[in-house]
This record gives sequence, structure tokens and C-alpha cells, in this order.
Amino acid sequence: MKIMTTLKLNPKMITVARESRGLSQLDLAEKLGLSPSHMSRIEQDYTELGEHHVKALSSVLNYPEEFFYQEGETLPPALALRKRNIVAQKIMLPVEAQVNIYRLNVEKLLKAISYPEISLPVLDIDKLGSPAEAARKLRKLWKIEKGGINNLTQVLEENGLFVINFDFNTDRVDGMSILADSKFPVVFSNKRSLGDRQRFTLAYELGHLVMHLQTNPSFTRDISHEANEFAAEFLMPEKDIKGDFKDGVTLNILADLKRKWKLSMQALLYRANDIGVITDNQKRYLINQFNSMNIRRREPAELDIARENPMKLRDMITNYKSKQKLNVKQLALFFNSHEEEFLEKYS
Repeated sequence: MKIMTTLKLNPKMITVARESRGLSQLDLAEKLGLSPSHMSRIEQDYTELGEHHVKALSSVLNYPEEFFYQEGETLPPALALRKRNIVAQKIMLPVEAQVNIYRLNVEKLLKAISYPEISLPVLDIDKLGSPAEAARKLRKLWKIEKGGINNLTQVLEENGLFVINFDFNTDRVDGMSILADSKFPVVFSNKRSLGDRQRFTLAYELGHLVMHLQTNPSFTRDISHEANEFAAEFLMPEKDIKGDFKDGVTLNILADLKRKWKLSMQALLYRANDIGVITDNQKRYLINQFNSMNIRRREPAELDIARENPMKLRDMITNYKSKQKLNVKQLALFFNSHEEEFLEKYS
């Protein structure tokens, strides 16, 4: 498709495209035959890029030329993300760039179909008293029946959130969330995570969104710990799970409960300790058992919980394609993407 000359190239899209491919400014400058200083000026909108260079950008970064003319900018993830220890910037930059590209796609789709705003509950724990109380409040607001949640992804989607599974290209980041058009929460989970970890990650991100997004928590609060507390109570309500530990806590019992609650044995172990069923010493003893059996990092495969599949965004895209009578190539171009990558993201 020919780009209209009246459209202005958006340098922010050059940056997000470059970062999504894991390239530095120097890398891209070399591939385009430009000096690093020239490349820097282009991304800062201090100089224009010629049409032949736009074609080269499209080829090198594997995005249609339309990608670089779309409006918008990159945004940081909403609040904290769930990750394992410190993650290097070279790992995080491509992840955050891809998250922003998904966000831009969601924004474009929602505007095209005039999607109504949602009202995500605001649960201020300064008023409610604790993350656990916030979790209980949300379960009540969303009319979730007692006990475990069979399909957490479905619950989130039915209550207005968008859930996206994609490969972060690392197992050190479990999930993150971002707002599309400043009001639609989009939650990402890592395709590399097993189903039990995926579910806890989704609940963790949900906790951030309802407890922290609009309440301006003080810097002295550990919002990551609060999100963990929220997720534990939301997925394993104390009043419902306590009876499951009436015969004690052993590895065999934890294995049986993993099938029931669809959460890891370790999450169940920590929950038993949190609610006072076992002591700290008993927890440490069981952790040592995990280590001695070499199942702390990877629990037995026969106990694996199936990953949940988001349906909402895919169905909305399918409906839009049908109503607009678009073929897949046209639909991909609507999202400023090549067909192959579009299908990989949304099929």
C-alpha cells in the first residue's frame, strides 16, 4: 500500500519497532547505512527520514511501512510486573516494546468498533484494611462462587479485562499489565509459564490493577507483596481452603490439592503457612523435601495444569474481520503488521 505523502512519520514507532526486534540504535544505524548520530536524531524527531530509508526500515525491522506512520507513543507497564529477581534491560526492552505494539493494536480495534468503557473496581486497602480483604471484596463484587476458580482467564475477560498470552522470549518475566487508551486494562502472561504459574500471575496483575492503579500507594508500601497477598486470597480463599489441610500438609496432600485448586504445590504450601495451618519450621522442612526430590523448580510433569486460553480479543478481531469483509492480509495491515506475524499473535 502506498503511504500518502501528507502523513508524517512517527519517530516513536521507529524506536518501538527497533526495540521489539532486540536491536540497539547502533545496530539499526549500521543496517541502514547511517551514522549513529544521524540515527539518534531521527528517533528524536530532529531530522526527517527519506522515503528510501523508510523502505529500508520496513525491510530491516519486518514491519509494513504503514507501521511507522501510525499515531501513538510507547508507555511503561502499569505499576509493577511479576518477574523473577532482576531482569536485564536487554531482555526487558523487547518485551515492553511488544507489549506496547499489542496495546496500540487493541486501541485501534476498540476505536474502530466504539467499544464501551469499563469500570474496574477501585479497592483501597488503606480503607479495606488488607489485600486479603480486597480480594474477598472483589470476589463478592464479581459474584464468584466459593472455592477455587476453574477458569480465571474467563473470569477476567467477562469482567472487562483483556488477556493476552505471548512469548516473552525469557522465563524470567511472568507477566505485566498496561492500559489501552488510558482506561482498558490489558494483562499479559508469558506463554512459557506453566498453567499454575499463569493463573497466579494473572491474579497478581489483577491485584495491582484494582488496589494500586488509582489509589496512589505510598512509596513505603511493598505493592508487590500486596499483590501476592491479594492473589493468594483471591485464588485460595482462607475460609474455603483451610479444611483441605485438616489431615496435615504433606507432599502427597499438596499434590492432590494442586489438581483441585490448579495452583502449584509450593503456592499451596505457602498458603498453608500464611493461614497458620503449619509453622515456619514445618514449611522449611517441606521446602527441603522439595529440594531433595529436585521438584522445587519443576514440579512433577504428571501434575501439570493446562494453560488457560484467552478468547475475548481473538473473538473481537474475528467479528471485526467478518463485519468489514476483510481477508487476513487486509486485517493484518489494519494492525500495521505482516500477515505471518499477525497470525502468530492472534490466531
